[in-house]
Amino acid sequence: MRYYFHLTLQEREDIMMLRKLGRTVTEIAAYTCRDKSTVSREIARNGCKCFYRASTAQGRYEKRREACRRPHLLDDQKLFATVQAKFLEEQWSPEEVEGRIALEKGYKPVSDTTIYRAIADGRFDYCIGGRKATYRLRHKGKRRKRHNSSELRGKIKISHDITERPIDAELRLRLGDWEGDTIAGRAAGACLVTFVDRKSGYLEGGKAPRQASSEVSRVQIKSLRGHPLKSVTLDRGKENAKHADVTAALGVEFYFALPHHPWQRGSNENTNGLLREYFPKGKSLEGVSEEEVRLVYDKLNRRPRRRLGYRTPYEVHYSEVLHLI
Repeated sequence: MRYYFHLTLQEREDIMMLRKLGRTVTEIAAYTCRDKSTVSREIARNGCKCFYRASTAQGRYEKRREACRRPHLLDDQKLFATVQAKFLEEQWSPEEVEGRIALEKGYKPVSDTTIYRAIADGRFDYCIGGRKATYRLRHKGKRRKRHNSSELRGKIKISHDITERPIDAELRLRLGDWEGDTIAGRAAGACLVTFVDRKSGYLEGGKAPRQASSEVSRVQIKSLRGHPLKSVTLDRGKENAKHADVTAALGVEFYFALPHHPWQRGSNENTNGLLREYFPKGKSLEGVSEEEVRLVYDKLNRRPRRRLGYRTPYEVHYSEVLHLI
């Protein structure tokens, strides 16, 4: 099987030189090791009646070749602006952008693979002052590493092991089964209390002045009051030592994950990772107001999730429909 290769600029220069010397198409073809039809077609398409210029012919070829390629999906300025706004300004992942657009419009104008490729190619870099847009991805384009560790935190008295948690909570069949945790700022400083509903992914919580059990339990009671309450799953950190006070105030039972088993509270761990994009690890939370925390929580509650069919936690939790695109 013979393969065809397009004429190069050097070959076009050879054609131009030989044409000036008065050589025939047959002679030019023999010199360039090309078929006579190739040379004849090249002169007819990219030359003029009086002369043939290599640079002009190369320019016409490149323009014609560019016009025949399939256009990039993100060449659509409106679609590009939508993806840019959701990815850079609202921190949606490419999967969330793809899924939500498909959910609202009824078809898929762009895939997450196309968006990832555009990010890798630097198409969004100029939008953020020249810095690599890959830094806006959840894991900055890096793979996770797991490390073995031993239990260093103090132990608390628990009410129920996670194996005792109702099957409805395990299967995410109802609202009101929450997973809880805290996000620490600097040592001995303020922290964020987070609760995530297992079915809807809805985020609730607030800021505690210290990561002390008395302060954390006070925010836990305030955050969960008024919501459906069936169960709460926590880790065994000392900040959760006063869980019995929350049970007494709200009547909800607490279940505790095994040590070093964060996947048993996967919804909460994932959401905490999203919150770290706004409140980086090691950064003090002392200057962060309750209003700022609430704005970030509300922003995540209106962010589409793949697990929910690209509906938002707010829509699932309150059975409402939002228009975000």
